[in-house]
Amino acid sequence: MTAKIKPSRGAPYARILGVGGYRPTRVVPNEEILQHIDSSDEWIRSRSGISTRHWAGPEETVAVMSVEAAGKAIADAGIGPEQIGGVIVATVSHFKQTPAVATEIAHRIGAGRPAAFDVNAGCAGFGYGLTLAKGMVTEGSAEYVLVIGVERLSDLTDLEDRATAFLFGDGAGAVVVGPSEEPGIGPSIWGSEGDKSETIKQTVPWDAYRGRTDVSGIRYPAITQEGQAVFRWAVFEMAKVAQQALEAAGITPADLDVFIPHQANMRIIDSMVKTLKLPEHVTVARDIETTGNTSAASIPLAMERLLATGQAKSGDTALVIGFGAGLVYAATVVTLP
Repeated sequence: MTAKIKPSRGAPYARILGVGGYRPTRVVPNEEILQHIDSSDEWIRSRSGISTRHWAGPEETVAVMSVEAAGKAIADAGIGPEQIGGVIVATVSHFKQTPAVATEIAHRIGAGRPAAFDVNAGCAGFGYGLTLAKGMVTEGSAEYVLVIGVERLSDLTDLEDRATAFLFGDGAGAVVVGPSEEPGIGPSIWGSEGDKSETIKQTVPWDAYRGRTDVSGIRYPAITQEGQAVFRWAVFEMAKVAQQALEAAGITPADLDVFIPHQANMRIIDSMVKTLKLPEHVTVARDIETTGNTSAASIPLAMERLLATGQAKSGDTALVIGFGAGLVYAATVVTLP
């Protein structure tokens, strides 16, 4: 007789229960960036919408920033760290191939022995983590899952690259995903377009340094991108993905309260708002102005700021979408904590 596997039994639905963020203490204005490139404050603002960004100091590591953001999210969710059954960290700037930084973070916050792993999905990493966390809660492998987006992109910034030197910032954002009696995280529309993977990439692979005692001829790895190609893809293709996420959730633009796109570029954000024909009552996250592009951290950081400043409130319906290197993307509709 063939044995039957017992079905898993988790929560009927999942939702975001708490959010927290951490921004490094050092604020870097455009004037500091202009010491390295031939440009102007007006050009940077008009091209990206960025006026300042935060850069981490030596002590503000990926783990340290994550622990700070995680503590706030756990407190906001009203649970204890020992109740966390999973820790998912989305990042491209943890430079140890192994172990995953998620294991260190889990230990530091006192989470016990949760499942812990890192996700490398660029600027869509938080969306990927959110989707995985929802599955863990509804499948029953964890009651509460901590999802962190964290980056130290200042470590991967070429200050002499006029196209990218002004874009990137550092920080960490975290959410706690847990059980719900009603749907709080909609269906995910996620995917990749690997044929465009060269449009955003690391300039030099880490193995270029293998076995070398003299690396003077190799420039330190940095993030580079084909700006116009990325802009066109984000504006035209990601608006379609965002619309699919709305339809999958049974939501129309008129039903939305908040739009939280990846904080890649202010012009991209404004173009997506126009293409989606979002009503004027929809609050749009524009955290990029003072935070810069923080890749996987940008959506939770923007979410945290909207709630902290009262621009959004608990229970609001929000469309979130991340997109970036890969090229990868992830969009869903959520109820704000």
